[in-house]
Amino acid sequence: MNSNPLPPIFDTHCHLDVEEFDADRFEVLAGARRCGVQGMLVPAVDAAGWRGLLDLCSAEDDLFPALGLHPIYLDRHADGDLDRLVELVERERPAAIGEIGLDFFIPEPDRERQQQLFERQLIIAREARLPVILHVRKAHDQVLATLRRMGIRNGIAHAFNGSLEQARQYREQGFLLGFGGMLTYAHSRKLRALAQSLPLDALVLETDAPDMSPRQHRGERNSPEYLPFCLAALVEVRDEEPRCIAAATTRNACRLLRLVEGPPDQQGS
Repeated sequence: MNSNPLPPIFDTHCHLDVEEFDADRFEVLAGARRCGVQGMLVPAVDAAGWRGLLDLCSAEDDLFPALGLHPIYLDRHADGDLDRLVELVERERPAAIGEIGLDFFIPEPDRERQQQLFERQLIIAREARLPVILHVRKAHDQVLATLRRMGIRNGIAHAFNGSLEQARQYREQGFLLGFGGMLTYAHSRKLRALAQSLPLDALVLETDAPDMSPRQHRGERNSPEYLPFCLAALVEVRDEEPRCIAAATTRNACRLLRLVEGPPDQQGS
């Protein structure tokens, strides 16, 4: 039985497959479970990582794979990767397509190639009827316009940092908004105000481990074990019961990913 007094919480963005966790991956996973994290979505960033990610998730009941090609790693993506993605989606049926999107924050972004890659992956998601996990920096308006034009109405805007109006538009497209470690910093006033003002049914929790560590572990490798700090920050800014927010954010994630019965420890409860 889970000794954590709160309902299970779900990490909707955790790169547990990457090399930063090679030395202690299963210790980290056990620690996260002890902290009440009973489900984790593991998004890919390039084709080289797909097989290892799928193998990891197939071995653990509470890990769910997302397959995609990240916009900032264009130099890693080969011509045949999209064809391979179609084949894997048909054969393996991941929980989502991701991490995909547009990133115009990086120096000299190849906007045209990013857009083409984004749109082709949205087509794959649409045809497979899978949600998408979005990476968006300095490109929310472009992403929203693309989602509307292509009829994409299911996914998560990961590490959301846009405006209240952009949040409203994502919600109109059926998207949830991910909040994580940046919410724990007092100087993130805009982000905290946004998390306070949005309806609870629009929110999910995430760590983006090993990146974007919370204030309590600033400068360290981030971990799904630290998701409770993200929950605590959301509780603080909303001034609502922790149990209510934990249950709602997990329910939102499970609904999006079609995990109708919830994470393993939540089933039958």
